[in-house]
Amino acid sequence: MSLRNTLLLALFATAALASPAKSKPKHGSGSGSGSSHTTPAVPAGTGTSSPSAGATNGTTGGTNTDLQTTFPTPKGSQNLNAVKTIAAGQSFDGGMQLWDRSPSTCKGQTEGGNKDAVFILEEGATISNVVVGPNNGEGIHCLGSCTINNVWFQDVCEDAITFKQTSGTSYVNGGGARNAEDKVLQHNGGGTVAVRNFFCKGCGKVYRSCGNCKSGQSPRKSTFDNVRLDGGKVLAAVNGNLGDTTEVRDSCVLGGADVCEVFEGNSSGAEPKMVGKGPDGKVCVARNVKTSGC
Repeated sequence: MSLRNTLLLALFATAALASPAKSKPKHGSGSGSGSSHTTPAVPAGTGTSSPSAGATNGTTGGTNTDLQTTFPTPKGSQNLNAVKTIAAGQSFDGGMQLWDRSPSTCKGQTEGGNKDAVFILEEGATISNVVVGPNNGEGIHCLGSCTINNVWFQDVCEDAITFKQTSGTSYVNGGGARNAEDKVLQHNGGGTVAVRNFFCKGCGKVYRSCGNCKSGQSPRKSTFDNVRLDGGKVLAAVNGNLGDTTEVRDSCVLGGADVCEVFEGNSSGAEPKMVGKGPDGKVCVARNVKTSGC
């Protein structure tokens, strides 16, 4: 090989060594979907997941269940020509819209049925972020244990929520009702109704354990935590002779309303007789309940 060719080969080799190698593109370009296999974060839900039974305070999953004393302005409206059913174990988020019936099913204090409600909740169902309008007779019917989060009733007709569970616990977390001539929460079934952070303005009875149901008359339990009644007759009305108990804690009862009334219930359909008012430490227990300054 000539000296000239030898020099040319040496020059080419030197140039090749000096040229940097092209880097290999990284899979996923650093967006979190590369070889580390990190699972991308799931966006926060819109309230369609059911909170745990104990999640009864604060803002959870976009649902405010704190005590609020200002009724919300609906973000739209939905008029239903038939009752809407939330299936067993399912959750429904109403988006803070007003939900009502059209034509109206409100017939004053005439007792209605499932067909007159806006929503029916089957066993284990959850409903959140709903404003219930005035043109319905029965509001919400819970056929089994249910959870009701941040639900508001603009003007209560016959009643707002009816609990028909045979056992278990239903939860009312946050929300409120107003302008109820008679009862707001009607407990016809068994088990427990636990109410927390609920506001009632101008309500006859916030809670009534059925005093004359012809079937299903069994001991019922109710609890109220951080509830505010502003004008009305009574917070809780129960039947002592049937084994009912109610406990009111850290709550405010204004406008001369009673904390509780005790009745002698029956299963004949006759009007039950009132036998007592106020906490007695047994059927009705009150802890840190204020009647002014709150």
